Order: sequence, then C-alpha cells, then structure tokens
Amino acid sequence: MPRPSPLVHAAVALTTLTMLAAAGCTSDRPATTASQAPGASSSAGPAAGTGEQSKFFVQADYDAQLAMRGKAAQGPADKPWEQAIDPKMVDTATHKKDGPYEICFSNAAVNNPWRQVGWRSMQAEVALHKDIEKFTALDAEGKDDKQISDIAELQAKGCDALIISPNTTATLTPAVKGACDALPVIVFDRGVETDCPVTFIKPIGGYAFGADAAEFLVEKVPAGGKILALRISPGVDVLETRWSAAKVAFDASELEVAGVEFTDGDAAKSKGIVSDYIQRHGKIDGIWMDAGATAVAVAEAFEDAGLPVPPITGEDQQDFLRKWKDDGLTAIAPTYPTYQWRTPIIAALKILKGEEVPEVWNLPQPKITQANLDDYLQPNMPPLHYALCGCEDLPGFPENWGGKKG
Repeated sequence: MPRPSPLVHAAVALTTLTMLAAAGCTSDRPATTASQAPGASSSAGPAAGTGEQSKFFVQADYDAQLAMRGKAAQGPADKPWEQAIDPKMVDTATHKKDGPYEICFSNAAVNNPWRQVGWRSMQAEVALHKDIEKFTALDAEGKDDKQISDIAELQAKGCDALIISPNTTATLTPAVKGACDALPVIVFDRGVETDCPVTFIKPIGGYAFGADAAEFLVEKVPAGGKILALRISPGVDVLETRWSAAKVAFDASELEVAGVEFTDGDAAKSKGIVSDYIQRHGKIDGIWMDAGATAVAVAEAFEDAGLPVPPITGEDQQDFLRKWKDDGLTAIAPTYPTYQWRTPIIAALKILKGEEVPEVWNLPQPKITQANLDDYLQPNMPPLHYALCGCEDLPGFPENWGGKKG
C-alpha cells in the first residue's frame, strides 16, 4: 500500500485588478471524508449553520498547522521566503548538473491580484541569478486541460527543472507524475496527490489561515452573535481547509453562523450578499472571509446601511489595510504571503546544484493585527498590492509592482 502523499493539498494587483483572491496550498496528507475526521462535526453544534465538515478536512494536518503557528522558522531572519518550519531535508545529488540552466514554469493563472503580484516577484527573482540562462513560463489561464498540455510542452523543451503551480489538485496529479519521470519537479502554491516532486513549497496552510480568522471573531463577537461566512467557491483545497478550520472554531463557540455564502470573488456580489443578510437579520455581528480581496466592498455594505462595520477578517491587500487604519475597524488579516513565489526559483537552483531542500517547505505565515498594522501599510503601492510580497529588495521595485518611488 503506498505511503500517504505529503503533497495532497496546496493551497491559491496591478493590471486586470480582478477581485478573485489568492488560492494556495494546504495539506500534506490525503483528504478524508467528514466521517473520518475526528474534529469534524456532521451536525450543527453551538454555532448553528456551519453545515457538514469538508471532505478535505484531515485532523492530523489541522493539528500540525495550528501547532506550526507557534514555531520559529529556520533560515535568514530577513528573508522569510528562504525560511522553513520543521524542515525534513531531502538529498538532491541525483539531480546535480552543470549550469547554466533552463528553468520552466507551468502557472495555473495570473487571473487575480495575488497571483499578479507573485508573478512579478518570481520574474524579478529569476533576474537575480546569472546561472539561469533561460526561463520559460506558460500560463494555463485557469484551465486544467491547458495546463496538462502546457506541462507536456515544457517537458519536451529540455528544461533542467520544472516548477508547477497546479490549477486544481486531483486533475493535475497525473500530469505532475508524468513530469516527475522526466526531470526534477517543484510544486508550490497548490498541491497534488503525489509525493514525486522533489519539494512542495507553501506557507503554513489553509487551516492556519482559517483558524486565525475564526479565533479572532470568537474573541471579539459576544456570545450569541451572528457570523456571516463569505467564501469564494467550493472545491478548491486551500479554501476548503480555511473554512473547515473556521468551522471547528465556530462549532466550539457560542456564536451563530447565520449563513455561508459563495461570492465568486466578486466585489459587487459580495456587497449584495451582505446587504441582503442585513435586511433579513437586522444585524450581522461579524464577517469571516476565506480571502480578503472583497473585504472593502463588504465593509461598505454596512456603511451603506448606516451601520458600523462589525469585526471583520480580510487579507494583506493595501485597500483593506488602509480602510482598517483610516476607519478604525476591528479587524485581522491572516496572510498567504506572495513572497512564496520567490522560493521555487531558489529551490530549483539548489536542486540542480545538488543541495538539500525541504521535502515539504513550510514558509512562515504571519498575521496582521492592530498591533502591527502600521508595519504593513505601504502608501506608495496600489490598492490591491499584497503587503507580504517580499519584493522590496528586488530589481524594479516599486515601479514594476505598480508603485511609486518615495
């Protein structure tokens, strides 16, 4: 019987500025059904309305990610994209070869601000390394079939290493397995159901993100308060684990989840949903979100109704951080740092030089609170720039990320 894969889940602001937020990676074990998950509740507990636990919920991964929140990362203090939490190193001597190198990248998409910020950071990281002779990237445009074709095309180009950010987990797994037979593969952002890649790079994960946000609301919203949970879409691993962790926290609380709604990452739709809930319930006491790109629109729905914005969760995009600061919101911003886009390039070069890398490369995943909010505000950057880009030391910053000098 095959051993459990460490690569099951993954996850995941300058041009199109679409409002779909980040999707990333999550777990390092296979998903179980809700009935298999010890922490899963199949019926409504004290937090009525949370529904069935996600099939993506894995108790061991949930426990591990929540524990990692309190652990120190190893690596350069000023370079979190090179740090790792609890790394288990793997030998890469079999992949060692002389440079210069051609590195290839199969990207799920650049269809939202989070991915646009990350993509710029990755290209700038490539420019730092003179031993990268050629960098070839293909954009799957959010389509599984195109990415499967892209991976096959890149394999045929004679790349020395292949970086993959999968569009979806299960569907892309066979293509990743096929690529692993031909060359060293690095997976990041979102995961696959195989452990064949040399390394899997991700921040701590979706459980940590979802728990950080839910725990904040449990602390700030009085018992009996009504929570509205806003999710982008079902079936995306990182978003599922964010919600499944929040469900655990809400079920153990005395809060009521008035609704769980999908927004498609659309600002107008998000605002409309919140307005409808305000009309139906009269009062919503807290907003939980699985990604923050529409957080400002959600806050505006309360303002349009003449109500104060309740405790709300967002993310590290500048428009939300600015509104939080200017309006004195009660808020928290879990993050899924875009600096993770630098790490695959660093990992590919280490592998091609025969240096050890973590099998699962868990990067730090900070959260923004009232205490450190000012540290992440960047007035010279555009509204949908993500603060944890780790790009400030890269060539072309801030202009290439849409910012202004000074």
